[in-house]
Amino acid sequence: MSDLSEILAALRRNGVGAVLIAAQIALTVMIVCNSLSIIQQRLDRAKRPSGVDEANLFTIDNRWVGPPSERSARLQSDLTALRALSGVIDVTATYNVPLRAGGENGWVTMKPDQQPVTAWNGTYYVDDHALNTFGARLDTGRWFTAADLGFVPTPEQKFPGVAVVTRSLANALYPSGNALGKSFYYANFPMRIIGIVDRFEASLMPLGFGEAFFENSLFVPQFPLLGGADMTYVVRARPGERDAVMSSATKTLLAVNRARVIKKVQTFSDIRSEAYRGARGLSLMLGTVSVLLVIVTALGIVGLTSYWVGQRKRQIGVRRALGACRTDILRYFHTENLVIAGCGAVAGVLMALILNAHVISGLQVAPMSPAFAAAGAMILFALSQAAVFWPAWRAASLPPAIAARGA
Repeated sequence: MSDLSEILAALRRNGVGAVLIAAQIALTVMIVCNSLSIIQQRLDRAKRPSGVDEANLFTIDNRWVGPPSERSARLQSDLTALRALSGVIDVTATYNVPLRAGGENGWVTMKPDQQPVTAWNGTYYVDDHALNTFGARLDTGRWFTAADLGFVPTPEQKFPGVAVVTRSLANALYPSGNALGKSFYYANFPMRIIGIVDRFEASLMPLGFGEAFFENSLFVPQFPLLGGADMTYVVRARPGERDAVMSSATKTLLAVNRARVIKKVQTFSDIRSEAYRGARGLSLMLGTVSVLLVIVTALGIVGLTSYWVGQRKRQIGVRRALGACRTDILRYFHTENLVIAGCGAVAGVLMALILNAHVISGLQVAPMSPAFAAAGAMILFALSQAAVFWPAWRAASLPPAIAARGA
């Protein structure tokens, strides 16, 4: 372009301003690209399926009052009463549910005392109704029967010899497949896989330390009566009847036995909302910071271009007097901005990729795609071109005589 050499010469004379704008664009590209990448990943993860019938599930957090010896009988009475309610598909008792931190986490290996372990997992102690209650899908094998629940822990054998695992955990144990019927060790106790569930999130707070194994769930056939007075009932209602069942379930439990405290009744939608509240908050914060940075960068470009126009009125007037039209003046300033923004955008993409490499482990995020970084840079580049338009248009609108006098 014929103006390029003149533009480069002008930028050398005003090097500090050009460097500041390029640096501001680079910093904005770096932060905005990483922020948008993190926001996208957080929101995508907040939408991932848990593997259960979320729309029709709710939980009742119950705390018994009275001697521990009565809890087993109370549990059976509560389950019988809840399962008899109109609109209920099934009910189970547990200490932990997907997307809500709590319960037990452990590790699985192929042999005792193996180091490093094969995989980490979340553990559910469940009964024969749990699969139907949660609405999870059994891929292969079988679920537990009432006969599997007769196991009584001993010092020598803490866990029963059979287990159901998720597909993710089965693949971790046996990457080549065919895990059904195979053996493994859970916390050094031998177990055998009798069934594989398609998907079932572990009871871990999402996007936290357990993000790497959030689908590695292990199901153990055992009534959860060893953890104290607290118990969670999970109720699955027929489609469209969840709210009606919720209103009657609490009354039913109190009618069965008032020696209890019902701490919370919560839909699974509320559980999901609470689990990802931090992700939404982080996304909002990063989005706000990105918008403010973009605005500040645009104002900086407008301010610098306006200043340069004021310093070069005489030059603009001479160009107009020599026959340059408004389009020529606009093209000149947009080309000048292109050079500055282009340098800043390229530097910003490189900085964004470097920053992303350092935050991957700390924030549990996946690597940012270079295409995503380039797209962010193009957005900033387009914005900078839009920001320079108004001062460039004012410069192009100056009458040649006035501009030449430097007025």
